[in-house]
Amino acid sequence: MRKTVLAGTAILALSLLLSACAGNGADVTSGGSNESSSSQMPSDETDIATRTGDFEGLNDKTVAGSVEVSGTEVVLSGFSSDEGPDLHLYLTNGTDEAAVDAGTEIDAVAFDEASQTFSLDGVDAADYDTVVIHCDKAKAVFGAAALS
Repeated sequence: MRKTVLAGTAILALSLLLSACAGNGADVTSGGSNESSSSQMPSDETDIATRTGDFEGLNDKTVAGSVEVSGTEVVLSGFSSDEGPDLHLYLTNGTDEAAVDAGTEIDAVAFDEASQTFSLDGVDAADYDTVVIHCDKAKAVFGAAALS
């Protein structure tokens, strides 16, 4: 009986101690401030720096405008391109066909819409240094923007 009472008391004391530490979300390691330690930890790919670039046409094609790449999206501004039957936006490390093949396709792109936004769900944009406009049907790079 005595062991049961002591064990029950120990469990109750431990429960009270743990609930007191976690009750208000305070970070007890930094002197009890009300700021949660998780807000100081960098989150995954959403914390990468925003990078930008300006499009240049390639392979006798015309592509213009600018691009902004963050950890969550790609935004085209002032964008225009020669018309193509199957234009797509890629994140790559270069502008040739091998770079496009090794890169990540983001989505189809409209040649005549100046402002376009694309989500980067599951894509780590930090792995790439170039945004490419590619005609998948013709296997041709229309233009690219180096990111800085």
